[in-house]
Amino acid sequence: MTDRPTLILIAGPYRSGVDGNPQAVAADLARLEAAAGPVSAAGHVPVIGECIAVFALRSAGAGAADPLGDQVLHPAVERLSAHCDAALRPPGDSIGAEQDIATARRRGLPIHHHVNEIPRHTLKETA
Repeated sequence: MTDRPTLILIAGPYRSGVDGNPQAVAADLARLEAAAGPVSAAGHVPVIGECIAVFALRSAGAGAADPLGDQVLHPAVERLSAHCDAALRPPGDSIGAEQDIATARRRGLPIHHHVNEIPRHTLKETA
């Protein structure tokens, strides 16, 4: 059990190998979102970098499958990871996710490959 909730970056496939197919991107996002529930249930704060970065991408007039995504999504996720306490790497091939995990490793963050590896946190009541 941890003494405080942690911010956990979920780094998995988002656009890898989908050739810009919006349905495939949506399926990847659904898998990332599915990983967020158990992280939250373990008492932590899950964050999917692409979900945050997509707002910057949209403001530039682009979508997730746009080539501009590489210039916006990956740098935003890298900056976000500076605020994270750990990373979760769900299964699936992804160059971007591997880059995110490499960044997390360089920062000395714990890398989890399954939500069961994440220590649980329980909020304590304060008087």
